[in-house]
Amino acid sequence: MLLLLLSVAPVVTALEPNAMSEPVVMERPQEVGFPEPSCPARDTEASPVSEHADTANDSSEEESAERDVEAAAVDALESVAVPAEQRTNTEQVNTQSPDPSAKTEAAKSPLWTSQGDAEVKLRMGESGVAAEPPLTVHQMFTSAVERYGDNTALAWKEGDQAKSLNYKDYYKACRTAAKSYLKLGLQRYHGVCILGFNSAEWFIADIGAILAGGFGVGVYTTNSPEACQFVAENCKANVIVLENEKQLQKILQIEDQLPHLKAIVQYKGALREKRPNLYTWAEFMELGRDEPDGPLDAIIASQKPNQCCSLIYTSGTTGQPKGVMLSHDNLTWTALSTAKHVCLTDATVAQEVVVSYLPLSHIAAQMVDMWLIMRVGGSTHFAQPDALKGSLVNTLKEVRPTAFMGVPRVWEKMQEKMKSIGAKSSTLRRKVASWAKDVGLQTNLTRMRQNTATGQAPFQYHLAKKLVFKKVRKALGLDRCTKCYTGAAPTTKDTLEFFLSLDIPLFELYGMSECTGPHTISRPDAFRLTSCGKEIPGCTTKLDNPDEEGNGEICFWGRHIFMGYLNAPDKTEEALDAEGWLHSGDLGKRDEHGFLYITGRIKELIITAGGENIPPVPIEDAVKDAVPLLSNAMLIGDKRKFLSMLVTIKCQINPETGNPEDELTPEAVEICKKLGTSAKTVSEIAGGRDRTVHAAIQEGINQVNKKATSNAQCIQKFVILNRDFSINGGELGPTMKLKRPVVLKMYKDQIDNFYKDLETPADNQRPK
Repeated sequence: MLLLLLSVAPVVTALEPNAMSEPVVMERPQEVGFPEPSCPARDTEASPVSEHADTANDSSEEESAERDVEAAAVDALESVAVPAEQRTNTEQVNTQSPDPSAKTEAAKSPLWTSQGDAEVKLRMGESGVAAEPPLTVHQMFTSAVERYGDNTALAWKEGDQAKSLNYKDYYKACRTAAKSYLKLGLQRYHGVCILGFNSAEWFIADIGAILAGGFGVGVYTTNSPEACQFVAENCKANVIVLENEKQLQKILQIEDQLPHLKAIVQYKGALREKRPNLYTWAEFMELGRDEPDGPLDAIIASQKPNQCCSLIYTSGTTGQPKGVMLSHDNLTWTALSTAKHVCLTDATVAQEVVVSYLPLSHIAAQMVDMWLIMRVGGSTHFAQPDALKGSLVNTLKEVRPTAFMGVPRVWEKMQEKMKSIGAKSSTLRRKVASWAKDVGLQTNLTRMRQNTATGQAPFQYHLAKKLVFKKVRKALGLDRCTKCYTGAAPTTKDTLEFFLSLDIPLFELYGMSECTGPHTISRPDAFRLTSCGKEIPGCTTKLDNPDEEGNGEICFWGRHIFMGYLNAPDKTEEALDAEGWLHSGDLGKRDEHGFLYITGRIKELIITAGGENIPPVPIEDAVKDAVPLLSNAMLIGDKRKFLSMLVTIKCQINPETGNPEDELTPEAVEICKKLGTSAKTVSEIAGGRDRTVHAAIQEGINQVNKKATSNAQCIQKFVILNRDFSINGGELGPTMKLKRPVVLKMYKDQIDNFYKDLETPADNQRPK
């Protein structure tokens, strides 16, 4: 009934294993909390499905069977702890309690550090998930091998040929890589930088570095040679693993500035020339193939959950990036708590499946694709390197993931694509689609208000589901997907409602690298539009210095809090207060049911010349909602007499370069037609050239101004820029977050033009 296309999107998954040595404990401070959620019984739209299941079948027998499957999954996850006598010899060594003197020394460990070889206190709770015994990465991995050894762990395509590794072979490959690192001279607490697109080699390189006692360090593939040099030098990288000749050339430019570097490994493509200490992936793996196990086992046995094993470098929107130090416990415990919260299914019942394509240098992708999936014995399928240029949709249709995650821009682009295709459909099809979306939105809003994943749905919903919703999911490759996530930046209410109307609720999550990824996540039985959900089990939120409306800085506590920034004690002390709370820099409030809402960012807070504090994000979102022609909007006004705004128009994106083009999107062209203009390019509109479009934007801004709480919060001037914001252009970060300081600098002339007149515009009163 509906033909749909898309161009971008990813995925989520996982759950739990055994126990570890006596933890270094730091008790959690008291703060308002809410009960930890349990996994509800759900129908076929909200429970994992087996490899060949068809969610189109709505029979009561199948719904009952699905509930039985989910109940069995919960039982399996609750009983994962393996008795000590059943563990492998290596695990027994690692799980022995330290002697009393060692515990006394450990108790002196601080909550944070900036030294890569130090230990920290673990923020253990007294009960529930927060009290679970800590694990090292190796322990979590060996537990997965024991439980899911023959299950597919990693899968990918080489040309038309399907390749895969089961958990046993995956573990063996990581051990071999670890021994190769040791032979190359990897030193304890030194980095292994990994620079390339997602692949089995990326995973093996990262985990191999951890097992060998080093740090796994993802590097953004878009980094310049200078940015790569900073990261590699900061973590004292002994080895750099990279994808291809393009990335190799970056490193060769700065090789002489890396005194700790001992080897470079290229994991895809042939080497154009042989150089000293440059290896192919096959040559690298061969180095450790016949090395004895003893030295590696000794290193593994010495590792503790409260030691650093991974570094995540922030994107550096202001200054140089910081190395976020994550401990073994940060990774393994966060995977456990998150998997419990989102009710992932243990592979002994039904295997979760995800597609890996988000940058693995970012904690979100690592947590989803590597650690969560390992917890439950799920399967990670790698997208093609050109995923974001159009091939991802094919991968999704082939793999049919059980969970899926995208940054807001991904969902927005999908929305735009579906709208443009829908606009070309016949009148009958458009009417059917519109009717179905109305039914879907109302049904799901009712479920949302009742805090339930399912409910007594009206007959119209079941009809709409058969006629429209299932066809939409199948076209998107999401027909088996039970959980769709959005995060990394705010998602507009318009986009959330659009997908909700198609029976695809987007569950928002919120967190940061410094809390190992997630802190709050929405669930099918607990979500509100524009809320980022509730805390994962064992974590606590504090709103610091709240105002009269309850907005305060969001602060985190839990075992997911990072160890500190590598070699940056001053920056670490800025992020963690004296009691150990992580200060996010985000402003938020919580409703009476415990749902968290992000309302702004402290550093983004605009303080006008008149002293009024104005969070820009809600105003920007309101303008974009009022003017669907706009792609981006940025509010200006810090230390200024009035507010102004930079806006960009929705345009086509070059699939090869990712750069915005001059041509408008089909949706934008349709909007222009309805306004009475024939504009088809940004250049026809930018700078106010098209008076009709300019007037329409002004009208939208007037509508937003009517709702402003004060005259100071009214937008007085705006300008339409010549091009949209982009990653390559520098205005957006790797996760599509707006780089406000960069934009302020890039468009300084346009901004200065707003304020050439000393007086505030005469029309500064809100429209009546």
